[in-house]
Parts: sequence; structure tokens; C-alpha cells
Amino acid sequence: MTQRRNPHPSPTSATLRKAQSADSPQAREGVGSDNVTGVVDRESVGTELDHTSLRLWLRLLTCTTLIENCVKKGLRGDFQTTLPRFDLMAQLARYPDGLKMGELSQRMMVSGGNITGITDQLEKEGLVERMTLPTDRRVWRVRLTTKGTETFAAMATVHEDWIVDMMNDLTPDEQHLLHSMLGKLKQSLQGKGCEG
Repeated sequence: MTQRRNPHPSPTSATLRKAQSADSPQAREGVGSDNVTGVVDRESVGTELDHTSLRLWLRLLTCTTLIENCVKKGLRGDFQTTLPRFDLMAQLARYPDGLKMGELSQRMMVSGGNITGITDQLEKEGLVERMTLPTDRRVWRVRLTTKGTETFAAMATVHEDWIVDMMNDLTPDEQHLLHSMLGKLKQSLQGKGCEG
């Protein structure tokens, strides 16, 4: 399968490197820089003498942070929104009938108070609506409005292009292998009770 070229390049590279330069807060907090790229990140606090598992964890954490930073920048720049708002809308997009506030909180792994604040903002903008349950009027169900569905669909298309672009230096076979290995790690961690 050939990879498609991204019409929406990710908000990466120069901006991200600038944000993580030697003058950045990360550098001032004592986080070193990667010897290969000069980029300041969490991984660079490790050394060749550290256990491989520790170095792997730091690399996973660094990659996650870098990707998340790019996505946040893109959402802010292209859609004037935030990652938590995007994540909440993504959850609701999977459930057209909506989700209870508690279910949203569980799925997003954040407190109910955070969910309420985000939902309030999105409701004011006409992107979500709250409904009471006929069986329990104290419980709210939240769902995307028509405007919210259309807005999220536009963001999701561009978001997917960003992710594809960020992963483009890995071949499709490398991506499948990495996905499989991380799936094995995920299953192992779940078996060890690490879900919270």
C-alpha cells in the first residue's frame, strides 16, 4: 500500500525545535538535549548506562510529547481550539446518541469537573447539547449537534493528515511492526493493573 502525500502538513519541525531550543524552559529546568538532533527532550536525561527499559520508556514519553505538541499547535493555529476539546468531540463522534458525563470522564481519563468545563464551552458554541435521561433526570447525556458533527469531521480529516505526515519517515512495514510491539506492551501493562 502506498502512503498518500499529506495536503495538510503537520505543524512540526522548525517551530517545535525552536520551542525546545537551549534557551527554552525545558533546558533551564535541567533537561538535556539529544546528542543527535540537539533537541531538548525528556529522553536526553538518560544515558547509555541506563537500563534499556528505562531508555525505551523515556523514548516513548518523548515521542508522545512531541506528537502531542504538534497536534496542539495545529488545533490552535488552524481551528482555534484545544486538544481536550478535540478529544471530547472525538469521543462523542463515536457515539451519535451521546455519552453520560461520567462515561466521558472515564474515557478521557480526566475529572468530572474538567469534562463539565469543556462541555460548557462547547455547548455555548452550539457544538454539543445536553439531554436529561428519561429514567434519571439528575444524569446528563451529551451529544454532538449537527454543527458539532460537521466541525469535528473537518478537524478529524486534517488531524489524520498531520498524524500520517508525522509518521511518514517510518515505512508501512515499520509502522505495522511498531504498532504490533506496542500492542503487546499495552496488553502486558493492562495485565499488571497499570490502567489506574
